[in-house]
Amino acid sequence: MAKAAKQAAVVLPVEGRRNVLVTSALPYVNNVPHLGNIIGCSPRTTTASVYKRWRPTKIRRVTVAVVKSASRSAAARAELDRAAAMAKAAKEAAVVLPVEGRRNVLVTSALPYVNNVPHLGNIIGCVLSGDAFARYCRLRGHNVLYVCGTDEYGTATETKAMEEGCSPREICDKYHAIHKEVYEWFDISFDIFGRTSSPQQTEVCQGIFLKLLENNWLSENTMQQLYCNSCQRFLADRLVEGYCPIEGCNYDSARGDQCENARHVTCVALFTATPSCTHVCGSTPCVRDTDHLFLELPLLREKLEKYIDETSVAGSWSQNAIHATNAWLKEGLKPRCITRDLKWGVPVPHEKYKDKVFYVWFDAPIGYISITSCYTPEWEKWWKNPENVELYQFMGKDNVPFHTVMFPSTLLGTGENWTLMKTISVTEYLNYESGKFSKTKGIGVFGNDAKSTNIPPEVWRYYLLTNRPEASDTLFTWTDLQAKCNNELLNNLGNFINRVLSFIAKPEETGYGSVVPDSPDVDSHTLTQSLAETIGKLIDQYIDAMDKVKIKHGLKIVMAISSEGNAYLQESQFWKLYKQDLGSCATVMKTSVGLVYLLACLLEPFMPTFSRDVLQQLNLCPQEHLSFCDEKGEIEKAKRPWDLIPSGHRIGKPAPLFKGLENDAVKGLREKFAGSQAERKLRTQVAAKLEATNI
Repeated sequence: MAKAAKQAAVVLPVEGRRNVLVTSALPYVNNVPHLGNIIGCSPRTTTASVYKRWRPTKIRRVTVAVVKSASRSAAARAELDRAAAMAKAAKEAAVVLPVEGRRNVLVTSALPYVNNVPHLGNIIGCVLSGDAFARYCRLRGHNVLYVCGTDEYGTATETKAMEEGCSPREICDKYHAIHKEVYEWFDISFDIFGRTSSPQQTEVCQGIFLKLLENNWLSENTMQQLYCNSCQRFLADRLVEGYCPIEGCNYDSARGDQCENARHVTCVALFTATPSCTHVCGSTPCVRDTDHLFLELPLLREKLEKYIDETSVAGSWSQNAIHATNAWLKEGLKPRCITRDLKWGVPVPHEKYKDKVFYVWFDAPIGYISITSCYTPEWEKWWKNPENVELYQFMGKDNVPFHTVMFPSTLLGTGENWTLMKTISVTEYLNYESGKFSKTKGIGVFGNDAKSTNIPPEVWRYYLLTNRPEASDTLFTWTDLQAKCNNELLNNLGNFINRVLSFIAKPEETGYGSVVPDSPDVDSHTLTQSLAETIGKLIDQYIDAMDKVKIKHGLKIVMAISSEGNAYLQESQFWKLYKQDLGSCATVMKTSVGLVYLLACLLEPFMPTFSRDVLQQLNLCPQEHLSFCDEKGEIEKAKRPWDLIPSGHRIGKPAPLFKGLENDAVKGLREKFAGSQAERKLRTQVAAKLEATNI
C-alpha cells in the first residue's frame, strides 16, 4: 500500500493538460540562505529545512561550522553514506509486510504464460479480478500485498523460442516486457510483477523439493513417452499433434496437452496411431522408456482433504472451484509426475535426475513465493505466517486443480508452516463475438489491441468487470461494449456527476459559485432521508459482495447507487428549488455532491483513474480521501452523504468523464478485429498494396 501511495504521488505529464516543469537555481550549501536567496529561487535542496522553518515574523539564526579543506573529502564521503542509508531506509519502509493487529491480505493472480500477449479473457480471468479485489482491500484499510509475474519455464517457452528463432531467455525477456506494459496500461496495481526464471525461483523450488524428498512423499517410476529420433529428444505433450481422441470431436490438429477445438485436455497415449512431432521435423515419433519422479498424492490425501473440507467453507470458495476440485478427488488421486525431459526449467537437485527439470505445474505455483522473495528478503512473514495472513488466489477454471490439489499438497508435504490459500476465486471463459478467444490462433482482442482502439482503459476495465464470467461463460461483443459505455457510464454515472458539479459550479444567482452549500434542514427533508436509507442498504450490500469476492455484483451495486442519485435529482427538481426553496435546494446539492464523492470511493477498485479524476474535480487529494475504512467510521458516515463534503468547500472545474462510442467506430472495430491475427495481418498487407497501387 505504501508503495502504491508512493507511486501515485509521483507527478508525470498528463496528455491533454498543460504540463509545467519548474526549476529553482540550486543554492550553494556552504552557508545559510538570506532573504534575497529565498525570494530569488526558494528551492528544496539540502537547505530545505531552513526554508521550511522560515517565517516572515521570525527569522531564526543558524550557525554553520566551517569544514577544513583537509577533511572535506571525508565529510563528503560521510554525507554520501548518510544519503545512501536514508535511501535504503526509505526503500525498506516502502516494502509491505504483515502488521500485527491488522488484517493482512496476500493476493495472487495466476501467473500468465510468457509465450504470448494476453487476450481479454486472460486479463479478466485472473489479473483484473485480482486487482479489483486488492484495491478494494486497500480501500478498506487492510494491509495488502498483491503478487503476480510471468510463468517462464516449460515447453511453451521452448516452442515459442523455436518459432521465433531465438533462445528461451530472449523470449522471456521480450514477452515479460510486453505483459508488463499491457498490465500497466490497464492500471493493474501489483506490488511486484516478477518472473519465474530467477535464481530465487530455483532456490525456493529446490528447497521445497528436498523437503518432500526428506519426508518420503516422492517416488520413482518408469513411464513411456514419445521420442523423436530426428530431433533426438523426448517430446512434451505440447510438441505432439494429431487427431483428437475424444469421441465426437475428431479435430485433426489437437495437441497432446489440449484440444483447442473443444477446450478439453487430451492424452498423448491416445495419439499413438496419429502423432507427429511439431518440434521441428514433423516426423512420426516412437515410444521410449524414461524415469521420472512423482509426488505421492494418495499418501497426502488425508491431509489434503482435511484442508479442503475446512477451507472451502471458511474461505467461501467459488462453486466452480469446488466442483473442479471434487471432480479430481472423485476420480481418485494418483501419483503426479513432477519432472520433465527438458532443458528450460528449474534443474532437479538429484544426481540421477540432474538432466531433467521440474514440471511447470510443480514449479509455477511456487513462483508466487519466489517472486515475493524477490520483493523482500522477509518473504516468509507472508508465506509462513498462516495465523496472520489470508491468501486470496485468482485464476481461470483451467488452473483450479493445480491450486487446490497440487500446490497445497506440495506445501503440506514439506511439514512446514506455510500460508495456504484461504479463498480461491475462479472465472469461466470469456468468449469473443461468435467464437472463442484463442492465443494459439490469435483470435479475439489482445491486451495491446485494446490500447490501439482509443477506448480508455477505464472503459475496458468497467466492461470486463461488469461482464466477468463468475458462474458461467460470458460473451464479449462490440455492440455490448458500446451499450455499456453509452448507457451505463455516460448516461448514468457520468451524467449524474456532471449535473451535480456543473450546477454547483455555476455563478451565484444561478448556482453556488463552486462552493458546497450548507444543509441545516437535512434531518427534516423527507426525500433526502428516504435516499439515505436506500444508500445505506446498498453500501452494506456492496461490502458484503466484495468481502465474498463477488466482484461483478459489487460493481452492479455501485452503479445502482448512481441510478438512485439520478432519480433523486429528477424527483427533487433542484433547478426549480433554486428559485422556489433555497434551503431544500442546498440540501439536495450537498447530499448529491456527497454521493459523487461516495461513488468515486466505491468505484476506485474498478476504475481507479476515473476516481482520481472525480476527486480532482471535487478539489480533493486522492491520497488523503480515497478511503472506506471501518476504523475511521467512514462506512457509517457514508450512509449520511450530506456529511461527506463540508459546507464551504470549493470544488474544482467540472468536465465530462466519458465519451460515447459511435456506431461507425464500433463497426470499424468489429471489422478490424475479425478473424485471426494472421488474417488481420494479411488484410493489412493487401490494403497497403491496394493503396500503393491507387497512388
